Amino acid sequence: MSETTAPVTAASAPAGVGAESTTARGRRARIALRGLQVLLALFYAIPSALPKLIAHPSAAESFEKLGWGSAGMYTIGALELAGAVALLIPVLQSVAAMALSALMVGAFVVQVAVFDGQYAATPLILIVPLALIAWARRGHNADLLRLLRRRA
Repeated sequence: MSETTAPVTAASAPAGVGAESTTARGRRARIALRGLQVLLALFYAIPSALPKLIAHPSAAESFEKLGWGSAGMYTIGALELAGAVALLIPVLQSVAAMALSALMVGAFVVQVAVFDGQYAATPLILIVPLALIAWARRGHNADLLRLLRRRA
């Protein structure tokens, strides 16, 4: 057994750790991270992308105020939906989180510049879990590069 997967026994554990193994904690962390990814994917797909893709009047009005029209609305909606789906595909998780973070930086700038910062906190709040996912799943980036190189 490697050093990182060896179980922690009561005798070898640091004070306060108990008999819990590091793999059990790691498993719970992976499950929590996966749950976070599913929640974010649902958020980006349903209340964020769907109104844009079905041209809900509130979304259409916002994009008209921006001067981006329906093309901009459908583009942003499609990017959000693609990011939501990619958050659920192991090899794309980190890249999806980074791309959605970039989209949120743009959303923050638009909120501050055009809408007087009314909802500027929302994109900033979303960047935090996206950054966590991008960092935690960064190992998949090497897998993605291998796949892309194999195809080239």
